[in-house]
Amino acid sequence: MTAAIRLGVNIDHVATVRNARGGAYPDPVEAARLAVQAGADGITAHLREDRRHIRDADLRRLRHEIKAPLNMEMAATDEMLAMALELRPHACCLVPERREELTTEGGLDVAGHAAVLAVPVQKLAAAGIRVSLFVDPDPAQIAAAARIGAQVVELHTGAYAEGRGGELERLHAAARQALTLGLEVHAGHGLTYENVDPVAAIEGLRELNIGHFLIGQALFDGLAAVVVEMKRRIALGAAAGGGA
Repeated sequence: MTAAIRLGVNIDHVATVRNARGGAYPDPVEAARLAVQAGADGITAHLREDRRHIRDADLRRLRHEIKAPLNMEMAATDEMLAMALELRPHACCLVPERREELTTEGGLDVAGHAAVLAVPVQKLAAAGIRVSLFVDPDPAQIAAAARIGAQVVELHTGAYAEGRGGELERLHAAARQALTLGLEVHAGHGLTYENVDPVAAIEGLRELNIGHFLIGQALFDGLAAVVVEMKRRIALGAAAGGGA
């Protein structure tokens, strides 16, 4: 029996609600604390260039107040690299970022920007930070991630969540390729109660990072209950696929 799939809870959108009024509430760090108490295996937060949700102070508090692994999502810029090297989170996930997008719209083009991305990958790894690259389930991108020294690929599940044909098969194939290359496999984006089971069934999957749905559903059910239910559904999906 392999280890259970970890659930990383992304608390960005708690900060989105807070920032809409410019005050201190709701507090994303308190949301992180509640999620961990309910069984979340880690906390994910994306510090964007425009600070539209998570702020520098949020990250510093998350790093020092929450006793669970912190996964910092970040663009591969000098500013974000400096922040990561200062804070030393458990993990950093490099993601593409465009100021006009509402959310991350696709995976990194690792194959096309390997030389540029190799620099932050190497610096983060040298600092003892686990390095993940957020990529589409594309063979060229996964091969490039391995070549530049990433430890993890996080497979972008957005197209799958939108119901595009063949995406689940692509995710399975991408996971097999990544495992063959010695990469740990994570996944995330657009996952809900209704569509998470088939993703959790992917052989070798080790972690799912989920945010928007969990925070939205928490308005109705409470964050603790939502974390518990998502973990239950992940476990059922993994068991059905023989992955846990």
